Amino acid sequence: MKDYIELLKSNELKITHQRLSILKYLDTHRTHPTADEMYNDLKKTNPSLSRTTIYNNLETLSDAHIIQRLTICPTEHRYDFNQSMHHHFICKECGAILDVDFKCPTVSSIKKYVTDQGHQIDEVHGYFRGICKNCLEKKRESSG
Repeated sequence: MKDYIELLKSNELKITHQRLSILKYLDTHRTHPTADEMYNDLKKTNPSLSRTTIYNNLETLSDAHIIQRLTICPTEHRYDFNQSMHHHFICKECGAILDVDFKCPTVSSIKKYVTDQGHQIDEVHGYFRGICKNCLEKKRESSG
């Protein structure tokens, strides 16, 4: 909990029970949950928590670059505690979103080119779509 407090302090954000709960949840649930998924889970241990509080705090935390807001499909945002530069693999069977942690030389080259042109890049998102190993295993098992 101490690291979360320092994270909020270093970004000059007020330390609240709700923000600490959200950070802990995202740090321990690396599934890239939606705001509604977080609300439903956190409400179990925090009955007074409101959906609006979750949405407002997620916006504040992502605006402060403490968490990442991912827009994988236009109708929903997902959230990620991992702030390092990374891409995502999305399983088209089960919908799982997995971190892909590798340094992409193409992205580095593009970032350099764009910044050399005088522009500022605030976010880079890369998504790979396919079938995760768990779904592939299930397919193999069901086909014999």
